[in-house]
Amino acid sequence: MYINVHSQYSLRYGTMSIPALVEEAVGYGVTQMVLTDINNSTGIMEFMRECEAKQVKPIAGLEFRRDKQLLYFGIAQNKEGMKELNDFLSEHNLQKKPLPDEAPPFKNAFIVYPYPNEKTLSDNEYLGIRYDQLNSLFNVDLSTVKSKLLALQPVVVADKIEYRLHEYLRGIDLNVVLTEVTASDKCRPSDMFLPPGQLEAKFSRYAFILDNTRNLMNRCVMDYPKGRVNLNRRTFTGNKKNDRELLEKLALSGMEYRYGKSNKEAQKRIRHELKVIYELDFCAYFLITWDIIRYSNSQGYYHVGRGSGANSIVAYCLKITDVDPIELNLYFERFLNAQRTSPPDFDIDYSWDEREDVQDYIFKRYGSQHTALLGTMSTFKDRSIIREIGKVMGLPKAEIDGFTDQTRAAINQNNDTFRKIVAIHERMANMPNQRSIHAGGVLITEEPITYYTALDLPPKGMATVQWDMYEAENIGFDKYDILSQRGIGHIKVAVQLIEGNQQRKIDIHQVKTFMKDPAINANLRVGNTKGCFYIESPAMIQLNRKLGCDSYLVLVAASSIIRPGVASSGMMGEYIKRHHNPKDVKYLHPVMKEQLEETYGVMVYQEDVIKICIHFAGMDGTDADILRRGMSGKWRSEQEMNRIKQSFFTGSKRLERPDDIAAEVWRQVSSFAGYSFSKAHSASFAVESYQSLYLKTYFPREFMVAVLNNYGGFYQGNRLVYVQELQSAGGIVHLPCVNNSDSAVNISGVDVYLGFIGIHGLNGVYIELIPEERKTNGPYQNLEDFIKRTAIGLEQVIILIRVGALRFTGKSKKELLWAVHLLMGAKAKPNNDAELFQLETKNYSLPVLVNTRLENAYHELELLGFPLSMTMFELLQTDYRGEIGANDLINHIGQVVRMVGLYVCEKTVHTKNSQRMWFGNFLDVEGNAFDTVHFPNNTPMYPFRGAGCYLILGKVVAEFGFASLEVLKFAKLPILPNPVIS
Repeated sequence: MYINVHSQYSLRYGTMSIPALVEEAVGYGVTQMVLTDINNSTGIMEFMRECEAKQVKPIAGLEFRRDKQLLYFGIAQNKEGMKELNDFLSEHNLQKKPLPDEAPPFKNAFIVYPYPNEKTLSDNEYLGIRYDQLNSLFNVDLSTVKSKLLALQPVVVADKIEYRLHEYLRGIDLNVVLTEVTASDKCRPSDMFLPPGQLEAKFSRYAFILDNTRNLMNRCVMDYPKGRVNLNRRTFTGNKKNDRELLEKLALSGMEYRYGKSNKEAQKRIRHELKVIYELDFCAYFLITWDIIRYSNSQGYYHVGRGSGANSIVAYCLKITDVDPIELNLYFERFLNAQRTSPPDFDIDYSWDEREDVQDYIFKRYGSQHTALLGTMSTFKDRSIIREIGKVMGLPKAEIDGFTDQTRAAINQNNDTFRKIVAIHERMANMPNQRSIHAGGVLITEEPITYYTALDLPPKGMATVQWDMYEAENIGFDKYDILSQRGIGHIKVAVQLIEGNQQRKIDIHQVKTFMKDPAINANLRVGNTKGCFYIESPAMIQLNRKLGCDSYLVLVAASSIIRPGVASSGMMGEYIKRHHNPKDVKYLHPVMKEQLEETYGVMVYQEDVIKICIHFAGMDGTDADILRRGMSGKWRSEQEMNRIKQSFFTGSKRLERPDDIAAEVWRQVSSFAGYSFSKAHSASFAVESYQSLYLKTYFPREFMVAVLNNYGGFYQGNRLVYVQELQSAGGIVHLPCVNNSDSAVNISGVDVYLGFIGIHGLNGVYIELIPEERKTNGPYQNLEDFIKRTAIGLEQVIILIRVGALRFTGKSKKELLWAVHLLMGAKAKPNNDAELFQLETKNYSLPVLVNTRLENAYHELELLGFPLSMTMFELLQTDYRGEIGANDLINHIGQVVRMVGLYVCEKTVHTKNSQRMWFGNFLDVEGNAFDTVHFPNNTPMYPFRGAGCYLILGKVVAEFGFASLEVLKFAKLPILPNPVIS
């Protein structure tokens, strides 16, 4: 009898999760109810599953609100009715139209307006009346509305405690303190399930209202498919037989391209994979992915196919991936097999500025009714909850800041207000907060997608479903991951720059040639990899140097053992040791040797863990696949993990594995539970790393310009690192110049001009206008010509003067500042109308006004984030540069030395005792990098203080031939004072 029920998906309004809601309903004897969340159908399919499991009849609906005020709610008679409601909401979301006062006529859905309402009701429209409104019916002629009245008892909360939580949610949603939440902003305290018989008793004088309500609900049947179904686009060609023949043709012709005409091993593997693909009905999925790649290739876009899809030789032959699964002994069943508990997908990466066009193609090719981006659901995060609750309670900012300060945790525990916040936080912590957009998932469906969800229009501007990847999987949808990453942008732009600057065409896909190049592998081994995808971080450089990494296969392993899963188990160090001394390897158990000899008995990849669970512990393929999902960070529950653990130890005991060995194997397995790569994923990353490293090795200037222009990479927070790499490669880096710079960094020969986009405070209009005007009408002649042609304002031109962008005039910055004030006075913007006669500006006799290098350096620090006129070392007050340099560390093992280093970055980690320690990365005066280790007992006394140069006292230590500094003391060095320009 409940036709207006809300779950937590009525964001910042409802308090019950779908399972809790259904459980609550069962407890009150409810046999059927309508879920009507506010302006979304996120929970509908989950609601149906939960209700069916508890023998409750589910009915789907939607509540429509405008400006947070209830207009009406819809109740679907069937699947078609839910589509009508979803279509109606989607139309207004996608077209950004406000919902109308009255709903349109629906054929398969009912509309319920809140009583009273003067509207003339059509056949499918009703009035919902609350029990406390029944007195208004006394002595009223009901003949015209008697058949239209329904019992309205909204459900929002479970009890009085949840009602208080609801009030806090409303305060957060409205961004007001609790006392400012009005009655119209929230539900009523009575908006909950009533004890059995109570609702009927309240309407007993008007039994016909109960009959109307019951009859309407009885007419509703949610005729959706039951159980696990495939709702994806079923064919590519329109016919499954044609799909099968086309896929076979493409795979075999691709085999000839990849392997030549007579590779029997490749042909055998292709036949095997095609058989599995046919049996599991995945032809359309492969062909649609191939079609997406075909389109992007036709546009000249570069892509990387990664993830477990690279295990497939069919994908390799279709050019979806560039990883040879035969070479790396990758097995297809890791990607697609009958035991998988979740659908597989291809991860396709594009450059950040090309992905949207690919997505647009998918929408146009497969139709807007059948295509949508995947959504996500963000929950309240710990710190944000504390802050939001504190604001609703009306606490001052300083007190809230104290509650979120980790260093005050012990003090806060004794604070009553904080304890109250924590109590609220515990109830709110995992509640959905807002809908958002998945990183790259796209759905392509057989039926119109609005049968299953309404659509949102996030800032991205493409229709997006209202649920996440987990719900998509539960419903029966497989996603296509169309992702973006900056590393691909580096490669693409570098290739273009090389062609423009050196007139050389580069085939960046000749990766197998790159892998055998001694110069490239030498740079990999010594860590000359800054700017290169996935191998530029200090941790990765350090690992590759410890390994002596100089080949593709070793890099594939390195790409995975750097992940926290392997590192946290202690097996990273063990792998390095075994890599250098393979003959001395002692295997934990014969199964480890049998399954993991390639990785010296160390579990490096997700596949390794699955193999061990199957062969060491006798687990079945289904449990192994659930474990694989856990290793990808996709555990759905702690119980799931505990069940897998029990299965592991039960199987180990059944196979008579020694208890101590089983415990150690599980320790290694469980350490992977949040972070691990499949071998194919690591191999895909390594391919891209080699492409970047090829460009860095042979075209370093163009490559580093591409890195700077893509605003990605590990060191983008400290762009000076990339600028210094550019200078080390022979690039002559110039400050921005209005007559030479573009919006982005440009290169001509060895000359590199920084772009306008990197100047802090410069308006985006001028970033584009200045170079466009110069290209259209020629170089700027002088200051006045520049101002008139660009119509630039005084504040903006001063920024350009201070950064040195008007030095072409031959005047110093001070002269230019004087001149611009004389020229523009107090005017914010000049008049740039065309002049009939050009009048010369009066020249005034000025004293010599010179800028010092120090003044210029301070301007550049402020406006670019780093200086070019002086190095950071030249800015120091001291001439001391340390006892040794980075390259000399290896000769001082065990000694305590002093070094001076330019801060690059730091990383915080937690010890086993939950204490924090740090790893630092610095450059010496020669530009060579060195690493520091800061243990908990030293760092709080000598903390990092941001960018700048540090004097470091430390002990030189080495591991696997890699030297670093264990810091005893360090302090930031003062720089020369800023000479103020009056």
